[in-house]
Amino acid sequence: MRGRTLSAGAALAVFAGMTVTLATQPVAASPTTATTMVRPIAAPVAALAAPDISVSNVQAHLTQFNTIATNNGGNRRAGSAGYTASLTYVKTRLQAAGYTVSEQYCSSCRYPSNNLIAEWPGGPADQVVMFGAHLDGVSAGPGINDNATGSATLLENALVLAAQNPTMTKKVRFAWWTDEEQGLNGSRFYVNSLNTTQRGYIKGYYNFDMVGSVNGGYFINRVTSTTAAPLKAYWDSLGLQPEENVEGQGRSDDYYFQQAGIPTSGYAAGASARKTSAQAAKWGGTANSAYDPCYHRSCDTTANVSATVLNRAADGVAYALWQLAVGGGTPTCTGGQVIGNGGFETGSTPWTASSGVITNSSSQPARTGSYKAWLGGNGTTRTESLTQSVTLPAGCAGYTLSFWLHIDTAETTGSTAYDRLTVQMGSTTLATYSNLNAAAGYTQRAFNVAGFAGQTVTLRFTGTEDSSLQTSFVVDDVALQAS
Repeated sequence: MRGRTLSAGAALAVFAGMTVTLATQPVAASPTTATTMVRPIAAPVAALAAPDISVSNVQAHLTQFNTIATNNGGNRRAGSAGYTASLTYVKTRLQAAGYTVSEQYCSSCRYPSNNLIAEWPGGPADQVVMFGAHLDGVSAGPGINDNATGSATLLENALVLAAQNPTMTKKVRFAWWTDEEQGLNGSRFYVNSLNTTQRGYIKGYYNFDMVGSVNGGYFINRVTSTTAAPLKAYWDSLGLQPEENVEGQGRSDDYYFQQAGIPTSGYAAGASARKTSAQAAKWGGTANSAYDPCYHRSCDTTANVSATVLNRAADGVAYALWQLAVGGGTPTCTGGQVIGNGGFETGSTPWTASSGVITNSSSQPARTGSYKAWLGGNGTTRTESLTQSVTLPAGCAGYTLSFWLHIDTAETTGSTAYDRLTVQMGSTTLATYSNLNAAAGYTQRAFNVAGFAGQTVTLRFTGTEDSSLQTSFVVDDVALQAS
């Protein structure tokens, strides 16, 4: 992400005085009527379930970028040998996967060098969804969070799309920009190279800049817009409560697309701004510290990346791409209750539970009926689990997981979480409760789990206690309603 905000006035002045030469035209104009107004992009009603993007594969790309920087003077600045090697790495992988790949020479860039544009075959040429990230870094370091994370996230998503080769409802175009750090020059050059018709073909541009910050937050560009809806829907399904990307406004490659009237959005995890106490409370991390403590510094290496934040961004990109551009026919929502034996009244099946967890003990009353799941309550070091494999149907409008939870404890602290209950769908943690959440009676907890539509995943409750003073986590009436 570039260091200074470019004002709208300055941007208009740059546009007015700019002469553009297009070295490699990314899309040929077709003889259709020019579009003067672009409608926001909306997700298709039905799409195949998005794949899980391997964060290990994304991290492997980061390692390659770090090695490239090490072998080329310690950086990947636009116009440098490190940048050229980075572009070659991405281009080679894309060509091998079957993409149509072109390089666009940015003659007006501060460090003249190439943008990389890649299109996947299939989908109508006049209905383009575009995903971009800047490939360059600053001269101070290898630029791994800023912005190998965005570049690697898009590369792995592109490779997974190619491997699955689904039916496309829209044309998907990926871009890796040069010279972003010197003023968004590569993306500006590209946008100015498009005529009115070509701009009208792009129904949404999604930008990914710094998506693995170690003290990161969950930020979305234009978070309330229609364009942002699929990105937000995925993070909402994880209970992340994303916020507007205030710090990044006007500072990354979505800026010139937005100025040209193209709907934009994107993910970011934060740069040099500091995490607030409220953000630390809901996302974890350190309050009053920078989201990225190595922003534009030599320590921006592979060690300067949160695998958790990176994974959630990569999977969110896949979810948005599949929702926006991948066809799967028109699956009918076979809705209803997905959880089996949610009240625990008919034995343990289909649950798998630690011994004694599903019980009718009168020591902890059920919310309804006689049985419930009681995790904890031992007062000794112990871990107990409760799991069920569930299949969420595709094509439904809503997916809500809910359960009733009662917590009581013998712990006397008001500040330390000694005992915990973790709730997960697959590898995603939906919530963590502790002795600090103890309260009289049952409270219903609910989560949007639309991000798992069309998938078979394991719902898991895990209770852990320390060596003394019991905490009981009592679960009843579990439901997952698809409708």
